[in-house]
Amino acid sequence: MSEGDNSGYTDSGAVTARVGNGVASFDAAQWDACAGSDNPFVSHAFLSALERSGSATTRAGWQPVPIAIDAPDGTLAGVLPAYAKSNSQGEYIFDHAWADAWERAGGNYYPKLLIAVPFSPVPGPRILARDPALAPALIAAAEALVDSNGLSSAHANFLDEDQLEIFRDAGWLIREGTQFHWANDGYASFDDFLAALASRKRKAIRKERAAAVEGLEIVHLTGDEITEAHWDAFWHFYQDTGARKWGTPYLTRGFFSMLGATMSDRVLLMLALRDGRPIAGALNLIGADTLYGRYWGCSEDVPCLHFELCYYQAIDAAIARGLSRVEAGAQGEHKLARGYVPVATWSAHYIPNAGFRAAISEFLARERRAVEENAAFLETMTPFKKG
Repeated sequence: MSEGDNSGYTDSGAVTARVGNGVASFDAAQWDACAGSDNPFVSHAFLSALERSGSATTRAGWQPVPIAIDAPDGTLAGVLPAYAKSNSQGEYIFDHAWADAWERAGGNYYPKLLIAVPFSPVPGPRILARDPALAPALIAAAEALVDSNGLSSAHANFLDEDQLEIFRDAGWLIREGTQFHWANDGYASFDDFLAALASRKRKAIRKERAAAVEGLEIVHLTGDEITEAHWDAFWHFYQDTGARKWGTPYLTRGFFSMLGATMSDRVLLMLALRDGRPIAGALNLIGADTLYGRYWGCSEDVPCLHFELCYYQAIDAAIARGLSRVEAGAQGEHKLARGYVPVATWSAHYIPNAGFRAAISEFLARERRAVEENAAFLETMTPFKKG
């Protein structure tokens, strides 16, 4: 798939679209006018840093193919952050079984089209448009890209719930998942939050926090407070975690420097210091009403320090900043005991082959029942006072 120039509005008023040569090729101000300022992950700075740093590249399986529509004056009117994927790594919506089934039937599942933020299981807008009326045209353009290139499928991962119906109305299959988020119920302090928990859970968290920080200093850094020395330390932590979880870390060292250079005011870096030396860190991004926990790592194994930096310190920061939520990443039922509750996540899937679509539709119906039953059970296990 290559960059096209057939974009804009025709004389008849119809809308045409083009494939851009990466996010970095677009004007930053025009992109952000479409993306809005609420969610930092769809910003031009974040997405272009993934490309320019060598993190989200064709070699890594992420060929950037943003699908754009231009306004009559030539400015960007709407865009989908899209990628031609040659694997399913770094997505957090698992379709490996779908790929196996399609290829056992003699087809090529890859490349597929993915509308998402690389390496970021963070719900957010996937249709970025100054005019919401362009949404159906952008979805139709994604379908046309799949059909004209003979691709197996298109996928839109971690959709904002308010965009879900747009994809459903277009006939895409909907998949449900679960994450664990913390909700700020107007708490004035962490102790105020603890007061909402059952006594046994409250005591357990206090004990856990005390043990985690013994002999340590916890610092929160943002903006110009974050230096290259801090990024060097965090890169060491990130590499260690990535090597243990994924084999090869997704992000390059340069990505973190670019993040600091272009959007440091939206970065909250938490470090645990022993005698002034960083031994662990957690990286968060700050949205309009949400604190997004993304990466964590350590050079020293301290019991419960992961829970402290990633969950409790995030709650502290959200309360202090008046934020409504903390989203601490994918999966992790251990978050439940720390006050993070199950919430639904959503993805949408365009499967042009009728037989393959029917099989996936049947699978999704069974999976959805299991996901919802499990979420209902997990809801009964939250640490909050009952009744």
